[in-house]
Amino acid sequence: MNSGSSKPVSELLIQWQDGDESALKKLLPLVYDELRRLARHYLQSEREGHTLQSTALVHEAYLRLVGQESLRIESRAHFFGIAARLMRQILVDHARERAAAKRGGGCRITLDESAMLPQKQDLDLVALNDALNELARLDEQQARIVELRFFAGLSIEDTSHVLNISPATVKRNWANARLWLHRELSREAR
Repeated sequence: MNSGSSKPVSELLIQWQDGDESALKKLLPLVYDELRRLARHYLQSEREGHTLQSTALVHEAYLRLVGQESLRIESRAHFFGIAARLMRQILVDHARERAAAKRGGGCRITLDESAMLPQKQDLDLVALNDALNELARLDEQQARIVELRFFAGLSIEDTSHVLNISPATVKRNWANARLWLHRELSREAR
């Protein structure tokens, strides 16, 4: 993320949360390219012929974001973390709908080097979501770190800022979460 535009984005988020609807119109151009980058990151590893395009994913996430009541966004990094979670939910919903329509036809994504899992492998998006939900039940902080690092693409420093924990704690929990997810997803693939 470009930290140079952090201040105007954070200020507009505060203004929007205080009820200034015009701040939202000013905010969108500042965050749109980064949201598209996130969406492309998600979709590049989807199965060929995936019907959801990055623009549609960004727009759906944006609509869900502005439709949420009592949402408090603390910073630019926090905003992108929330956007990443929404995109994940949209893709999981899309995968479940497709799987329901075509038995056994769930969407597949590839966790690449950016995920920093021990081996490159294809994963079922629904299985990944279920594993993250189980991880959240066991350790909410580790699950949030995975969301922010893998899905939102935040750095160790941005993640530590959003979660208000030290970078060392982020690194340690990120490593533990990757190992736990690898084990769970490998077990499920058998």
